[in-house]
Amino acid sequence: MANHLEQLISEWLEFKGYFVRRNVKVGKLSHGGHEGELDIVAYHPLDNHLIQIEPSIDAHTWEKREDRFTKKFKAGLKHIIPEIFPWLPHNKKFEQWAVIWGSSKNHETIGGGKVVPIWSLYQTIAKDVMAVPKSTAIPEQFPLLRTMQYTLRWATADQIERNEIAEQTDALDRQ
Repeated sequence: MANHLEQLISEWLEFKGYFVRRNVKVGKLSHGGHEGELDIVAYHPLDNHLIQIEPSIDAHTWEKREDRFTKKFKAGLKHIIPEIFPWLPHNKKFEQWAVIWGSSKNHETIGGGKVVPIWSLYQTIAKDVMAVPKSTAIPEQFPLLRTMQYTLRWATADQIERNEIAEQTDALDRQ
């Protein structure tokens, strides 16, 4: 089961036109099981862009994170092209992101992938959501993005303040 962060990132990528695979088991072992699981792998056919994203909301040490992401990103390099997107050239380069709590200031990379702080990705997604015209609802197949859209539209600090003032004025008018 994906956590909310995996769900949000997957929705965002699909909304942007990516073909998205989630929680993909790779490297089938002869004695059963798999070598690993990749959280999100996405390909944008028009842009020919391939990306592996490993989101985590853990509070582990950087050392433990380094070990975990190294394993995930090595598995991605080994298995994404031959097992998930076999029609792509075998030497195709792709991005690998670790979306985590923390800062990219002191840790630009981890396990061979780029560190993307959760707050930074949230801001990027919010910008994309706010770029959708106000008269257009994000499709219901993207429930987290749609929730963000309504929240960003109707629950901003100034919108809440305007609503509170309007409610107070209505209450006074009824007296």
